[in-house]
Amino acid sequence: MKLVGIVGSNAEVSYNRKLMEFIAKEYKDLFTLELLDITNLPMFNQDEDHSRENKDLLVMNRKILQADGVIIATPEHNHTITASLKSALEWLSFELHPLENKPVMVLGASYYDQGSSRAQLHLRQILDAPGVNAIVFPGHEFLLGKAKEAFDAEGNLVDDRTVGYLRMCLTKFVKFATVAQSLAERKPTPKEDLTASGKCDTTIEGVDGDADDWYEKAAEKVNAVSGDTYVKLDRGILTVDQLNYFLNSMPMELTYADSNNQFLYYNYHKEDYEMLAKRRPVQVGCSLAKVHPERVYGSVNWLVGLLRSGQIDVFRTHVPTHGPDKYVVHNYQAMYDKNGKYAGINEYILDFKPIVDWYLKQTGQSLVKNGVPVGHGYAAAPAPAADATSGASDSGHGAAPAPAAAPAADATSGATA
Repeated sequence: MKLVGIVGSNAEVSYNRKLMEFIAKEYKDLFTLELLDITNLPMFNQDEDHSRENKDLLVMNRKILQADGVIIATPEHNHTITASLKSALEWLSFELHPLENKPVMVLGASYYDQGSSRAQLHLRQILDAPGVNAIVFPGHEFLLGKAKEAFDAEGNLVDDRTVGYLRMCLTKFVKFATVAQSLAERKPTPKEDLTASGKCDTTIEGVDGDADDWYEKAAEKVNAVSGDTYVKLDRGILTVDQLNYFLNSMPMELTYADSNNQFLYYNYHKEDYEMLAKRRPVQVGCSLAKVHPERVYGSVNWLVGLLRSGQIDVFRTHVPTHGPDKYVVHNYQAMYDKNGKYAGINEYILDFKPIVDWYLKQTGQSLVKNGVPVGHGYAAAPAPAADATSGASDSGHGAAPAPAAAPAADATSGATA
């Protein structure tokens, strides 16, 4: 199970942060815990909406959406939670609502005997409020008092009974989160404009995207560089030719569809009949609606909506229709700009059987099924083919997966939210 933890303090020295770090280290047999920091979030002000542009806020929203549950550790300031935590929760219930139907456990540490009991009570009331609508773990209060004396020099809780009680609380929260997630209604994904009739910051306007010669006309329109012209990248300088060499040498098929659902690029080093998912030069520039048969629009909308909304970062599905001599996986990876905003989909398709065969030969290992060795021709049980972003041809090759009640576990790096 994948959980995220929110430390309700922006102080440099925080015993609630120490507590969360101890939980992540000591109870990793129960779950993985990623800590989220509220230090850099702006103070809430609805007149200055940062919910669509602040990188830290967008990343926090996405991490919470993808987690199976949340643990919040709150200090107590003047009988309540900190101003910084209250501000963070305001942002997370204004335009963004990642805590809705999300299992949340509340705990806290304090210098004094009560262990942030009044702040925890207040926090539970906030989490129940309209706009937040979290599913708060009832009972099992963990109140760490006298926090200064509670930890040793290595950041470990020194009292064995406290460690044991905390394990019991966390074990029950894991069970609670599993049940709560199964009962919660899954949010519908937003309706996607698969025709790419809108635009994003990088849309090349004035050129018909569905035209067969979009590539040539768009390049002329923006004076696109080519050949031995240098391009300054994040960590390197390459010519356009070198970029093409580099991308075309990748042992996979790469496709880029932008946030406007326009198919902009694929690494063109094979003809369509040689590819795992057929792409043709005239498709570049087309909308996702144009490059997919109408019968899979619902599936494409579902998958792109999941990625755009941040509910998942990656969706994977294997495609057995290429035959037992290939292990083909379609991967759909959400891309984000430097501010954390959704920037489109990187679809990469890979036959990883050559890699598996090489690894088995190098290590002397073999594939097994139910404990019995199998030949290299073994393939997993059939699954729906997928090509949700760009490459489905009129023949239907590479249709997207049918909408499901929940994404596969690996679709969210381990989370199923």
